[in-house]
Amino acid sequence: MNRGLKESSLKTAFRNERSLGPLYTSGPLTFAPDGSRIITCVGEDVLLTDVHSGNEVCRFLGDSQTTHSLCVTPSGTHLIVFSASLSFRLYELPSTSTEIKKPIPPIRTVARAHDSPIHVCQVDPSSTYLASGSADGVVKVWDIHRGFVTHVFKGHGGVVSALAFHFPNNSSTLASPTMRLITASVDTRIRIFNLTSGASTSSAGGKPEAVIEGHVSVPRGLDVSQDGRWLISAGRDSVALLWDLSAIDSTGQSSRKKSGTPVMRPVLAKTISTLERVEAVGFLSPEEKLPASSGKEGLCFYTGGSKGIIRLWDAKSGEVIWKSGEGHEVVDDQDESRQIINILHVPSVSTLASVHADQNILCYSLLTGETTRYLIGYNDEIIDATFLTSPFSSPKQSQANFLALATNSPLIRVYATDTFDARLLEGHLDIVLALTSSTGGKLLGSSSKDKTARIWAPLESDRSTSWGYRCIGICEGHAESIGAIVMPHHHQQENLNTLNFMFTGSQDRTIKMWDLTSLGNWSEVISTESVARCRSLTTLKAHDKDINSLDIAPNNRLLVSGSQDRTAKIYEIMYKEGSKHSATRGELKCIGICKGHKRGVWTVKFSPTDRLVATGSGDKTIKLWNLDDFSCIKTFEGHTNSVLRVDFLPTGSQLATSASDGLVKIWNIQDEQCVTTLDNHEDKIWALTIDADGRTIVSGGADSKITFWRDSTEAEAAKKESQRAEMVIKDQDFLNYIELKDYRKALELALATNQPGRLYSIFRNISSSAGGSLPKGLTGDTLVDEVIRTLAIPDLARLLSFVRSWNSNAKTSGVAQRTLFAIVKLRSADGLMRVFDDAITIKSFDIDNTDETSPTANAGMTGMKELIEAIIPYTERHLSKVDRFLQESYLVDYILGEMDDGMFDTDSTDHGVDVEAY
Repeated sequence: MNRGLKESSLKTAFRNERSLGPLYTSGPLTFAPDGSRIITCVGEDVLLTDVHSGNEVCRFLGDSQTTHSLCVTPSGTHLIVFSASLSFRLYELPSTSTEIKKPIPPIRTVARAHDSPIHVCQVDPSSTYLASGSADGVVKVWDIHRGFVTHVFKGHGGVVSALAFHFPNNSSTLASPTMRLITASVDTRIRIFNLTSGASTSSAGGKPEAVIEGHVSVPRGLDVSQDGRWLISAGRDSVALLWDLSAIDSTGQSSRKKSGTPVMRPVLAKTISTLERVEAVGFLSPEEKLPASSGKEGLCFYTGGSKGIIRLWDAKSGEVIWKSGEGHEVVDDQDESRQIINILHVPSVSTLASVHADQNILCYSLLTGETTRYLIGYNDEIIDATFLTSPFSSPKQSQANFLALATNSPLIRVYATDTFDARLLEGHLDIVLALTSSTGGKLLGSSSKDKTARIWAPLESDRSTSWGYRCIGICEGHAESIGAIVMPHHHQQENLNTLNFMFTGSQDRTIKMWDLTSLGNWSEVISTESVARCRSLTTLKAHDKDINSLDIAPNNRLLVSGSQDRTAKIYEIMYKEGSKHSATRGELKCIGICKGHKRGVWTVKFSPTDRLVATGSGDKTIKLWNLDDFSCIKTFEGHTNSVLRVDFLPTGSQLATSASDGLVKIWNIQDEQCVTTLDNHEDKIWALTIDADGRTIVSGGADSKITFWRDSTEAEAAKKESQRAEMVIKDQDFLNYIELKDYRKALELALATNQPGRLYSIFRNISSSAGGSLPKGLTGDTLVDEVIRTLAIPDLARLLSFVRSWNSNAKTSGVAQRTLFAIVKLRSADGLMRVFDDAITIKSFDIDNTDETSPTANAGMTGMKELIEAIIPYTERHLSKVDRFLQESYLVDYILGEMDDGMFDTDSTDHGVDVEAY
């Protein structure tokens, strides 16, 4: 490849195309009524995220306290948030799905809504009233739009655990369309309050019209059917109770309120054993169609809890008609991370979403019963990453459609890069440490602390929504955790559906070569339910300490390993495929050792084009080794901490590295120069992977953030060329304006292009052209005076910033003082104050404005103060210098007068010093 072609293929710029941070860490969450957006909590922040694209829409301005409960009005217009500070905040939900940079402030805030933490809140179906329950057993009902309390209910025996409004759409089944509030608390009782005739804001609180008992443990969920007749309650006593609310006490006037409203007397209609601790329960809408496999219609409800799956129940028969996640049910409640803590029902899109204790959200379609979307809430520390191609694409397609992540978890995350829908791959029993993919990205390999390695293949499906991966092979035999894994490369003539061998490196300091021929053609194996047990072809004691990284040469003949013993070793791969009369054989032979690093080697990588291998070490350096004599030929220095990952771009002429300093660097191999540094992480970057065409780099780190860096070399070059061409035209225009003495356009052009040097030359030339003659205006030219008098506020702000810089230098201070004098004389005091209230001024003077409530007033005062404080000291210094020159001139006059008896006596009022310029 010639030099010109190589230089043209070098990548010098990458832009942050997208960052994927935590979506949900803990606390409450909810969907917007249309199901297109989700509101979640990340730390102390409340986020609004677009479900389909995974893009963060906005954040809501809070009080830096943990959110205890939140809800969205059924109309989808407002969000209510209760935080640990006991405050109640009301926000307007934005209607747009485009990103909003600034946090959205609340439209109403109640500083102390309750006297104890508020754990539950609910809005009535008309989006008029809000009910909130606190830990001290007090329930308040609020008028949302007017912002005051309408009811206060006390008497609960502890923390209020659930709320539900009883306001039926069809009141024909009941004797009265009265609105009621149903509450549950830790005393196991369920109370019904009448909001129409039982209004009370007194300190004693309103009394319930009914108190029903049936649970022996805290009820965790309540819901009322759409027609208002049925109430379902479920809790940690592993039962769901169905109550008939249509029973009205009519034993006489004593049972009626003063207003004549009948008193509700619920009757227990059915007790259903759920065989699990229930954390969420609710009715389905009558018009919602159930999964095709259920074949049931009528009154149905859902439950979810300690088993980690959603169950749909027939309320009349008490039978389970459908359950989610076949084969993923938690056994004996041991895996607490998979348990359901909440279920979100979105009737508008017939979706049930289960929220699990491991911060993951699974969305199921009620029409098909299949998983429609998997939202990963929190990835924790990202350890490794690799690109995978779509199982539905052809081998010729190089576009990476999926990204696999190993995090601080036994579960492997696989993201669809276009929609960020995800899947969790279950199988490992301990933290997954390393990932690898086969050429073409069809197969995925993983290694774990559980001392095993697994091979995963894509599931065949005609529908893109039901994609996934399944384990087809397990490698067992290492004595310690496996920290490195690598698959061989395929050549064009080879079948991408076959795989012969694989290597793993372990903490037991050995490298194993695995025979994968038992997998055969994996596209056929995937159709079966069996998992192959792969055998080890050879085991080699390779290093004196842990093995951190492995890589195979592009021709599949060499293997390199990097270890904590500060060395990298090169091995020759000897593989012979078996036949009918002989078994498959494989061996490794060490042919070279790369010594030179002062600390452990974290990463190794073969060049895709040359006989080179790159290593990254804890000594903050990257070294390039020659495979002919295993000598170090280049050393790259620039990272300030341990280099954790290194990879070659596909051309082989550049390196991408990541380190513990949170930076990704791109290096030119030929001149050993870092061409660009990519910064978007706040902690160690453990994961780094590049797609097949080298246009996208993905980095992931201990900050739980994934960043997609997109090659923008061509765009940046085109932008620079456009700017250069535009600057050439403006330079010519500037010279033309000066020649024509069109100072207005010349000054405006110099200010617009931010060229203080040319602007200074204009004022200097005008001042010098006036010479000793009478000055023409304050600046030396009346036309320039008129320009300063009528300059726009942004241009005047830039001019003042230039004057501040000129005044700091004695050589340019004369022009600065003359220009400042003209500005003060030609512009009014109010006009100058308005300059410092402009947003352009804030940018021109680098003002740090942290007060979001008054961005211009504080910044304006700060800008004026900074300008004056910057000009006065230098001006005093220049004036003292002029005074000193003046005094010295008197001494010269005196000496000359004494020497020639006054022959050269001059007027003492003029000493050749241009005082007026200062």
